[in-house]
This record gives sequence, structure tokens and C-alpha cells, in this order.
Amino acid sequence: MIALRQVSLQRGPQRLLEEAELTLHAGHKAGIVGANGAGKSSLFKLLLGELAPDKGEVEMSGGQRIAHMAQEVEALDRSIVDYVLDGHHELRRTEAALEAARDQGHNHREAELHGTIEALDGYSAPAKAAQLLVGLGFIQQDLERPLSAFSGGWRMRVNLARTLFVPSDLLLLDEPTNHLDLDALLWLEQWLVRYPGTLLLISHDRDFLDAVCDHIVHFERQRLVLYRGNYSIFERTRAEKLALQQAEAAKQQARKEEIERFVARFRYQATKARAAQSRLKALERMGDIALAHADSPFHFTIPAADKTSHPLLILDRARLGYRGEDGSETVQLDGIKLSLLPGQRIGLLGPNGAGKSTLIKSLTGDLPLLSGKRVPGEHLAIGYFAQHQLEGLDLTATPFQHVQRLSPTAADLDIRKFLGGFGFHGDDVFAEVGRFSGGEKARLALSLVAWQKPNLLLLDEPTNHLDLEMREALTEALASFEGTVIIVSHDRHLLRATVDEFWRVADHSVEPFDGDLEDYRVWLKARLEGERREARADKAERQADSAAPKEDRKATRRAAAELREKLRPLKRDRDRTEKAMEKVQADLAAVEAALAEAELYTDAARKGELTERLARQGELKARLEQLEQAWLAAEEALEIMEAELQT
Repeated sequence: MIALRQVSLQRGPQRLLEEAELTLHAGHKAGIVGANGAGKSSLFKLLLGELAPDKGEVEMSGGQRIAHMAQEVEALDRSIVDYVLDGHHELRRTEAALEAARDQGHNHREAELHGTIEALDGYSAPAKAAQLLVGLGFIQQDLERPLSAFSGGWRMRVNLARTLFVPSDLLLLDEPTNHLDLDALLWLEQWLVRYPGTLLLISHDRDFLDAVCDHIVHFERQRLVLYRGNYSIFERTRAEKLALQQAEAAKQQARKEEIERFVARFRYQATKARAAQSRLKALERMGDIALAHADSPFHFTIPAADKTSHPLLILDRARLGYRGEDGSETVQLDGIKLSLLPGQRIGLLGPNGAGKSTLIKSLTGDLPLLSGKRVPGEHLAIGYFAQHQLEGLDLTATPFQHVQRLSPTAADLDIRKFLGGFGFHGDDVFAEVGRFSGGEKARLALSLVAWQKPNLLLLDEPTNHLDLEMREALTEALASFEGTVIIVSHDRHLLRATVDEFWRVADHSVEPFDGDLEDYRVWLKARLEGERREARADKAERQADSAAPKEDRKATRRAAAELREKLRPLKRDRDRTEKAMEKVQADLAAVEAALAEAELYTDAARKGELTERLARQGELKARLEQLEQAWLAAEEALEIMEAELQT
């Protein structure tokens, strides 16, 4: 059990807690939420004994093993798998003692220490450490590379793996998803759901909190308020509490009406695609969500450029990647043909390292194409937020100066009012950026993108360093943005509320993904299982080759080659049909999006256009049905052939 009794805590001039009370029982999984600077990380330091309360008591059950993720990692020369294993101090001490016993010839002591290692699961520890690292996005070849060979973000992933590896009864995680992509986040989510101990989790990812937590601890007016249930339940409960407070009622109603207006505006633009339906459901919920954030200090819009182009941007037969100083090429995506249209809202999905960030950099023009064409529209205006956008800020300047440099003739009052929507009030607009927290710098970077009135927004992990209130404000701003949006994000709530369609970046290509985030989770799981099966099959084949006589190995390889040759035409037909299906699905989605335009049905002059589009919709549906039947036939024939060849 964890209990805070009448705890008061002050750090510097700021009072964080005032006679706070909190009780958490064993096995609880509690999300810790509150504004930046409210004291969430200080709560962890209280539990770790690194801080003492100014008043009151912190009580914890005796004998608890605590695992806590450090925020900084040294660039050591040890391999990352060894670094993870080093976190288990008892195991490492026992291994050192065993080595000493061997050197000294103490056989009885050696046998005793082998038993201790067995009890600690020490013999399966390297495999467990490797499994954690692979789950967090590392490939098998990375495991023996030194920690110093990785960037800061990847070192934090190694640190997270080490924290999860250490045996614990209480796990304290402070923003564990900050350096993860969506694939690694989904893996971590499932791992934490299965964690048997008590979990305290600081996170600004609402979907992550929803999936993992059964309690929410909210920092509110220097008190700790415990809510039963996940984050969505917390929001609803808090909204009901706020509604009872007369001072907040008018503000809440105004926010709700504002959200309802843009929901009504955008609901009829949703196509029948599952991603668009998911977005529609998310938009419908945002009126209720807004009530729980009525007292948020952040509220802004992203104005779109006055003019636009149709299309906005084209990539034609583009090869994307990097060119080395010696002229060598590293190709990540090839044969890319895409056309960005006004009003599209696209989320990029794909495994880590598949090329999502490369695609966005190529769309901006910052990364030159290896080959092919990039054709921008006449009125293209790009707003680009990169993963490392914060590094481009001038640390010696102020938020006011950053905006003024973009628009030297803008009125001072307009700049201050605009920055106020991003939480920079009063003298904050003249504060030096070098003194800002990561969250404040991220807010400033987003404000600079919004100020430039883009018609194409390219956002690569825009929610890193943002707290829940600012994420909600960004979600609302993007949902009502009238331009084109392309987003890479591990924040699923943001994706659901702002995206109408997904593109999958994988296997050196970019293709429409006909599904929502749950479908992507299923696809990703199937892909990982397929990769594991292939790895096991390759290993078994190598073992069989080494064990079998030479002539048998030749016969086995010859039979395998014959099998592949017989299956190749069937696989080619199936794959060709599948690609044709995806092309028709994309064309059908485009036609149905066009048919969703309200004026098409009310403007008599466009009657011919309506008839033409309806006819095209019918043709595409019929073609899709034919292709689906052909695909099923090809798949069935392939299964029959495989079964016959294996008997």
C-alpha cells in the first residue's frame, strides 16, 4: 500500500502540495495527471525517498521492490543487452560471486550459487532482455551494439527496457512513450496491462492511460484527487463536477457549443472508409471531452492560407532516401506516385524505420529526391513540424521575437493575443526561450507553424513534450483546420479525431490502408508473427542443412526450389489482384469523398457532374466485387496447391 497523509511540499517558491491525501492499494494501475509543473515528477521523488515532505507522512508497505526509469542515460560502451541485464543488481552480484567461486575452486559454493541464479530466472535473463529490446523497436543485429552508438531517443528506449526487466512490485514510469513510435507504444501498452505489480504512470497520452490504468490521480489546486476508472471515466466525472460549479457553467457551455459547431460542419465530409468513421465518432465525443477541459489555459486555431492549389503537391515515380558523401544511395521508398488534394486528412502508419519521416521530409522538399519528380502547386504553403523541431528555436530570443521575425509588420497586440492561445501570457511572451521547459518549447514551435497560415500541414510526432491539456487544444485546432493534413503520431486520440484516411508506409512503398487503428494493430501483429515464423523456419532449415548428409541437403534444396517454382505463378496472380483491389478501393474512396460535397446535390448546373460521379461509383463497386472474387479464387487455388505439394 502507498499512503500520503496530510503531505505538504514546496519546491523553491512554488507550493506543489498542501495537506494532500492519497491511498493506493497493491495491484492498482494509476495514471498521474495534471498541468505541467503541478508536481507529478516530485510525487515520484517522494516515493523514492529523494525528497522529504515539508509536512505530513509518506507511508509505503515494507519490502517493496521499486523500479524507476531514470531520465538520463550515459553513453556507455557496453552492449545494450548487457546494459539491460546490469539493471538486475542481485543477478549480477550472484554471477560475480559464481565466477569468484569457480576461480577459487569452491565447488559447494559454486553449486549453491547456480541454484540462486536458477531461482532468479538468471539463465533465461538474456533472452528476456532481448525480447524487451525487440519489443521496443530494436532489431536482432542491434543487441550487441554499444549503447554509445545510439541517439538519445533510442538510449531512452534501452533505459525503458532495463526498467521493465528489473523485478519489481512497484513500477514508476514518467512519460515512457515520449520516444516511442506507434508500434512500440502498442507493444508497451500490452506489456503493462499484464504487469502484476502496482504501477504509477505519468503520461499525456489519453488512449495509453485508458488502456493501462484503472485509477487516475489528478493534481488539482495543490491536492491529490483519486478517481476510479480510466482516463475517459475521469474526464466524464470531472466534467460533471465542473458543471456543478456555477462559475464554470457558462464557460463550459460556450466550449461545448463551439465543439458541436465544427462536429456538425465536418460530419458530412466523412466517407464510408473506416478511418473516416472512426474520426466521426471521435468528433462526436469531443463535445463531452471539452467539458472536462473547460478550464484549460490553451485554446487556439490554425488559420489556412487564403489561396490553394489543386493538386497541392505531386510526387511522380519518386525514389526517396539518403545520398552519402561518396554518392552511395540508401533507398527507403521507391516508385512513389501520390497527389495531395485540398482538404485531405491523412495519417501515416508503418513499422519503425519504414520511411514515414523520410516521406514527410521529401514532401517538404528538405530532403531531395534520389530520382523522380516533386511538383508543388502554385499556391502551396507548407507548415512543417519535425520530430526535432525544438532544436531549431533560438534559445536567446523570446516568443514575441520568434513571431515578429516571421512577420515584421504584424501589430504587437495581434502577436501577444495569438501567443496567449498557446499559453504565453503577460511577461511570458518576453521570456528567454532557453529557460523554457520542453513542453513550453513545443508549444512555441507549434505556434510558429500555425502563424504562417499553411494550406498543407506536415506534422511528425507533434505531441512529444505536450501535456494533456495542450494535446486536447491541438486536437481541436487540427479537427477544424481547413487545409490538408498529414500526421505521424503515436497519439491515437489525435489520429482518430483529425484523420479521414490512413496510408501505410511499409516494404519500400506507400499505399492506402483501408482500415482504422484497430485494423492496423491486427495487421502489425500478423506481420510480426509472420516475421517470427520466417526466422524460425530459416533457423530450422540451417540446422537441417548442417545435420543432413551433403546429398540429402542438395535434394532438400532442389525440392524446395521446385516447390517455390510451382507456387510462384499462383502467388503472382494473387498479389497482382490484391494490388488492383487496393487501387480500385482508393479510387472508390476518392469518388465517394467527392460525392459527399453538399453543393453537388443542390446546384442544378452540376447535375451532369453528379450523374457522372454516380456512374463512376457504380463501375468501381462492380469492378471491386469482381476483383474480390478473383482474389478469393487465387487464394483458394494457392492453398490447395500448397497442401498437395506438402503431402
